[in-house]
Amino acid sequence: MQVVENIFEYQPSKASILTIGTFDGVHVGHRKIIADMVATAKKENLCTTLLTFFPHPRMVLQKDSNIKMIDTLEEKIQIFENLGVEVLIVQPFTKEFSRMTAIEFTRDILVNSLKISKLVIGYDHRFGRNREATVDDLRNFGLDYGFSVSEIPAQDIESIAVSSTKIRNAITSGAIKLANKFLTRSFNLSGTVVRGDELGRKIGYPTANLKIEEDYKLKPQNGVYLVKAKLENETYFGMMNVGVRPTVAGKNTQIETYFFDFSGDLYDQKITLELLDKIREEKKFDSLEKLKNQLDADREHCQKLIPQYYKL
Repeated sequence: MQVVENIFEYQPSKASILTIGTFDGVHVGHRKIIADMVATAKKENLCTTLLTFFPHPRMVLQKDSNIKMIDTLEEKIQIFENLGVEVLIVQPFTKEFSRMTAIEFTRDILVNSLKISKLVIGYDHRFGRNREATVDDLRNFGLDYGFSVSEIPAQDIESIAVSSTKIRNAITSGAIKLANKFLTRSFNLSGTVVRGDELGRKIGYPTANLKIEEDYKLKPQNGVYLVKAKLENETYFGMMNVGVRPTVAGKNTQIETYFFDFSGDLYDQKITLELLDKIREEKKFDSLEKLKNQLDADREHCQKLIPQYYKL
């Protein structure tokens, strides 16, 4: 897959079928759209192209620093590649870019830069400065510039009964299995393993402390989760705690994972955790001994669940 970071420098080799959006989560609805595009592209010798924007327009236009995304840009790029997207355009979203009129966006971006033959959009899609243009406007532009517009019917989207908002709500409420069902994959956390206070090591549960660089990445509800990860080319399961560690009077939220049957050094390595199930809420214990007893029980519980996830 070719990743393009500046749309104005992209020179396509052939006509494209294009869709536009943020595609947060790349959930089952998004996947249906992309699968249909890939099939059409093969039949009609078109290039499957996806246009997205970074940072999220709300971060720029509304200065909404609180918006959280299900996937980081890096995670999303990998998913698009796996789905068969041939060209991914990650256009930097700026205030200047947002001021393009609908006709400028159509003429300069869709036609001149992307050479679109077909455009696939949602039933409520609006575009251009101040979201001034509608699907009907796009169809009229298509008649002028020689491309067709395929609108995804409202009933198709609603019948899937899933949205990025529903997935975010599931993740932040701890309903990870439901979120994964909507995503048709596991919700991931990716970051670098950094040094902690090594308290877990003292009670027999050494943990990998994950530092996530992207502030906009959505975090799950505090608690203990069953997770798996690829470490040194092997798959390992583990239990992850997200929270402030009230037993030791912690204040800042940390993401710590104890991996079963793993004894290697992970410091400074980039790893990805796949969240599989929530085990329990975060609790405060009266002593480290009681905390260790609970971790023993958590481990036993997790290991009973692991067999159902071996093929995931």
